[in-house]
Amino acid sequence: MTGGSDDPFLLVHAYCDDELDPANALALERRMAEDPRLAAERDRIQALKRAMGRLKRAPMAPPALRAKVERAVGMRRPAVRPTWSAMAASVVLAAAISVGATWSVVTPSGNGGLVGDEVVGNHIRSLMAAQPIDVASSDQHTVKPWFNGRIPVSPRVVDLATEGFPLVGGRIDVIAQTPVPSLVYRFRKHLISLTEMQGGGAPPPERTTDGYHTIGWRAGGVTYWAVSDVDLDALQKFVKLWQAAPASEER
Repeated sequence: MTGGSDDPFLLVHAYCDDELDPANALALERRMAEDPRLAAERDRIQALKRAMGRLKRAPMAPPALRAKVERAVGMRRPAVRPTWSAMAASVVLAAAISVGATWSVVTPSGNGGLVGDEVVGNHIRSLMAAQPIDVASSDQHTVKPWFNGRIPVSPRVVDLATEGFPLVGGRIDVIAQTPVPSLVYRFRKHLISLTEMQGGGAPPPERTTDGYHTIGWRAGGVTYWAVSDVDLDALQKFVKLWQAAPASEER
């Protein structure tokens, strides 16, 4: 690639994917050394690539669970006749599920680190998707009812727009083969995913993995995880505001 685009941020993406020729790569390196915004974009992309490389491959969900999630988010698959290749794939799927079931048995249910990996993985996958949410709305009275009938318990939704953390929408993630609600808030140009799980073990209060901060806590029998690449101070402020929000702000 010769770097014909006029958008320097697109060139940074090409640079991180090794798609620039040596001359254009050298020229862009000079620009990144002079422009902190381009350097920050490079660091963000490289951190994302490292995080994706570190993610553990999650066990494939059973067909019944996949169908449940697809119905929840409004997806439909046309019925098809099985072929020999599909039958062979089913054998592979069964083996993967068996391995996943064994892994689940030997893994302590209270291991917050493994759950934290899945929470971060879900957040990163949402950033790479065309849309990071399944329902787009800044109105908690729209987002909260959307989860009704899709998951057993509708999540607590808080409006923090006046505090600088507007609600963007929500989505359904899967953790330990269980559909869970995740709310998405925005802080400047960053997104914050807030995942709510019924029950679960005590999560680590704070940790950072490849530039992604996570803060976990429990309240009222629910485990919460907040994850984002914002500054840790900003994420801590978001969590404190969310925890302190009165009931009137969520209804």
